[in-house]
Amino acid sequence: MATLKPFAALLPKPELASQICELPYDVMSSDEAREMASGNPLSFLHVSKPEIDLPRGTPVDAPEVYAKGRENFQRLISQGALRQDEKPNFYLYRQIMGGHSQTGLVAAAGCEEYLGGIIKKHELTRPDKEDDRVRHIETLNSQTGPVFLTYRAVRAIDDFVAKKISGKPDIDFTALDGVRHSSWQLSAPKEIQFIEKQFAEVPFLYIADGHHRSAAAARVYQARQGAGQSGHFLTVIFPHNQMQILPYNRVLKDLNGNNPEHLLEILGVVFAIQRNGSPVPEAKHQLGFYLGGQWHTLGFRKKFLESNDPVETLDATLLQKNILAPIFGIDDPRTSKRIAFVGGIRGHGELEKMVNRGEYACAFSMFPTGIEDLMAIADADGIMPPKSTWFEPKLRDAMFCHMI
Repeated sequence: MATLKPFAALLPKPELASQICELPYDVMSSDEAREMASGNPLSFLHVSKPEIDLPRGTPVDAPEVYAKGRENFQRLISQGALRQDEKPNFYLYRQIMGGHSQTGLVAAAGCEEYLGGIIKKHELTRPDKEDDRVRHIETLNSQTGPVFLTYRAVRAIDDFVAKKISGKPDIDFTALDGVRHSSWQLSAPKEIQFIEKQFAEVPFLYIADGHHRSAAAARVYQARQGAGQSGHFLTVIFPHNQMQILPYNRVLKDLNGNNPEHLLEILGVVFAIQRNGSPVPEAKHQLGFYLGGQWHTLGFRKKFLESNDPVETLDATLLQKNILAPIFGIDDPRTSKRIAFVGGIRGHGELEKMVNRGEYACAFSMFPTGIEDLMAIADADGIMPPKSTWFEPKLRDAMFCHMI
């Protein structure tokens, strides 16, 4: 069962939150971060991407990068831009993006529960990315980017949250990208007890986004056992029926020696093809394919959908096993330089631009992976292919920091 703990969060000063809180470190390049933070000394990118304050070309894993992050973090604290609550609380964090709204519980989750499988994962992690997060946590003595968790919705929790967020938020701002971010403190003993009791009945939590953050938190915990480490890490936990998953699309550098017409013939073995189709797939097992200035609708033929393994029937798996590897020669999409991944937030128009400019030869637009698929795979201890999900909206760094 899930054991969650309140914690004394380090929070942005409400009137400065819009200047401080930023997108996660891993959704932008250093150059993009440098431009975003330009002229704003309060931007948390000075902490999460501190290479922007050092000469261009400085390796992002250089010791001076982490040291600069610590210096900038301490400056925000000493200036009062970030202030720590006096006692442990839970918090609620609501995001509104267009017509979509989602509200999660901000809590400290247990490293032991992550290590023991109560908090389930569905992705492999890269050691170099884990190492980076470990160094960031250790240098700051804080987790500044939350792990994005989900759970199967519970009516009593939903009702409690709906009532609480009907009141005035403690922090409330709309970011430059139009996403509104609001938070409420849960400080009353009866509120804290209610949350702890309700989640004690939730059998599993699922990592939606943040596999490297959670793995790094567990490593720091293991290294510091007996040295004052709290054994918990920063999370925001959303009910599964509020999650918004966008597609994670693919663009390919070349056609692997095939001419366009012959390529479509080969694809016809795997797909039923509708030429002059839609750029946006309408259902699972349907893809859009952009080639030669034209979209085609691809539907996997039934014989490819007969497995009972939830991983094997994911569109990302089917595409990799039956198309990208055998036809395009892309055996490992994690390392291949001939494929790039484009988050669905950028739309199919971005795919068209990338191909029309000649940077890429073709593109596949995907139907979003369902949250039920993600949980089924995690329950089966399965591993999803890389770049299977793109969650929106993204949690803002510095809305809450967990001091360890």
